[in-house]
Amino acid sequence: MEIENRSKASTKRSKASSKASSCQSPTLVVLFTLTLLLVLILFHIQSFAFTTPSGSTSWEFFKEWTAVTVNSTANDDWSDRLDNQTAKLRESVTFLPLKDLRYADVEAAMSGNTWFMSSLSDTVEEDEAEYLYFPSQASKGRILCIKGRDGKDGSKNSYALAWPESLPESATLLKGLTFVSDTYYDYVNLWHGLYAVAPFVGWSMKNQCSKPSRWVLFHWGELRSKMGAWAQNLMRATYGDVAVEAFGGGGDGPHCFERAVVMRHNIGKMGDKKKLQVSEQLRCKAREFCGINTNGKREEVNERGEPVVRMTLLMRRGSRSFKNASAVVNVFARECKRADGCALSVVQSEDLSFCDQVRVMTHTDIVATPHGAQLTNMLFMDQGSRVMEFFPRGWLELAGIGQHAHHWTAELCGMIHEGAYWEPLGTKDCPNPHQDLDCFLFYKDGQVGHNETFFAEWTRNVLSRVRESKLEEAKKRLQPKTTTCVC
Repeated sequence: MEIENRSKASTKRSKASSKASSCQSPTLVVLFTLTLLLVLILFHIQSFAFTTPSGSTSWEFFKEWTAVTVNSTANDDWSDRLDNQTAKLRESVTFLPLKDLRYADVEAAMSGNTWFMSSLSDTVEEDEAEYLYFPSQASKGRILCIKGRDGKDGSKNSYALAWPESLPESATLLKGLTFVSDTYYDYVNLWHGLYAVAPFVGWSMKNQCSKPSRWVLFHWGELRSKMGAWAQNLMRATYGDVAVEAFGGGGDGPHCFERAVVMRHNIGKMGDKKKLQVSEQLRCKAREFCGINTNGKREEVNERGEPVVRMTLLMRRGSRSFKNASAVVNVFARECKRADGCALSVVQSEDLSFCDQVRVMTHTDIVATPHGAQLTNMLFMDQGSRVMEFFPRGWLELAGIGQHAHHWTAELCGMIHEGAYWEPLGTKDCPNPHQDLDCFLFYKDGQVGHNETFFAEWTRNVLSRVRESKLEEAKKRLQPKTTTCVC
């Protein structure tokens, strides 16, 4: 009996244990599952922490992750919010006048202020012309948009900055790189055109030889639809065919630029070294474009083995032409004949194509010409070549700084300006002798007289200096300059 009772008791305990075990099994499974899930979550949090932005913590990321997870079923709501914010950004784009009339007077414009995009500050880098670039850190990633195409009143055209994802209504996005220029002068005159485009070449050289997809040109904020032929050919030689944007398509809506460089001070603060680099690049590209080979040019000698000095008398018709052109030619021809190795060319500037101008000036060591835009072609001479300039009556006394324009060009291009001849004013016979500006305009486009004695001595001295320079070069046996363009 005792054995039977023990057996029954043992059986009861076994059943009870089995019931307890069967009750605890689901609890253990749940605990195990929860533990595994917690471990997985912690593991993901730790791994994501390495990919979050600097300064974020695992806990911060976890809260964001939890929020996204919790709200994952509300995607439509988030999309609506995003669209709403984009619409608000689009509506917040504010257009300002391209021409700020507060700086409309010459004194303000010349004292460092600019009426063009006046709310924006230039990027200033050592030795470089000042510029604006979009999008950039300074623009907070926003791109430039321009609205209006008025060619008579720059204050009727406007500009704004906008984020690429929220452009203004009816905006047209223009892809690629856009060169935007505003100049106080124009793009038709050779000299003015050179000074307007040169800073873009400098920027391009520093930025992987970037080429523009288009030009946008302004003068006082007024839209211009073309460059002069000379500047256009110079830029075609440098960048290939690049259109000038006239904003003809896309209706009246704004035009926004994927990338844009803005120049509004011409060469501005560009340093002397960079000026020479830019002019050398333009010279090289023009010669390359026109198929001019300069190999062996430095070694040119005459039949006696003396260095050849090539002098070009660059004539012009009409305003500031010589009163007695044949007399002037005779003086130069006589002095050139007396100088060993001198070769004189007399060329009419208006009759030359762009490549003719490049070719003539490439083979010129001394250019002699009246003051005028044609003298801008000194760009195509070798650095160190010489310039002789002639002025009509009234310029010395009344022209002010304008008479120094080609001194600045010589500096830009690396030439030596040998001074100038100013025809004496004599008696002031202008209609309003007490009004200097009116008087200057009276004399400005007059013809240039000649002084045979002065012209002869001056020509003789310049020829002598150039010949000595060439002989010195020959002694040093200088290596020919490379003809490979930087860009």
